[in-house]
Amino acid sequence: MTYEEFVNTRLGALARYAVMLTGDQHTAQDLVQETMVRVQLNWRRVSRAQAPERYVKRMMINQYVDWRRGSWLRRVFLRPDPDPSIAAPADHAQRAADRDVIWNVLATLPRQQRAALVLRYYEDLPDAEIADMLGCTVGTARGYISKALSRLRESADRLSLGGIR
Repeated sequence: MTYEEFVNTRLGALARYAVMLTGDQHTAQDLVQETMVRVQLNWRRVSRAQAPERYVKRMMINQYVDWRRGSWLRRVFLRPDPDPSIAAPADHAQRAADRDVIWNVLATLPRQQRAALVLRYYEDLPDAEIADMLGCTVGTARGYISKALSRLRESADRLSLGGIR
């Protein structure tokens, strides 16, 4: 597989993955762009990997966790635009408010915790693979997930969101 073939087949999925990591479409685009530049520069190594997409996702997680863009990224929070292809729920206002609360809480999580949640609930990976992707022990990965879920639950309880358990 060539770099161009990889990009043509996997770029959309990688972009959605980046949105889950960052919580913002524009920041996700920056993350994908920076990661794909690195992938192209290291394509020989990436293409020889047993699972090239997994290798690229690991690169993306490392880039996300290590990002040092400056203080503006910590101060400015941009909410993603709602997906127009999803039908509006019966109580659109409440669902939008709940979603905003969740995105706001996710934005306050440390990057490792957020990455661990994405790997668990978006990628549906087991603990061992999450630990491998994050470059830590299984216990540390479980700790990231546990702490992140606790913060989500606390926020849900405070704001009377019953759906997070």
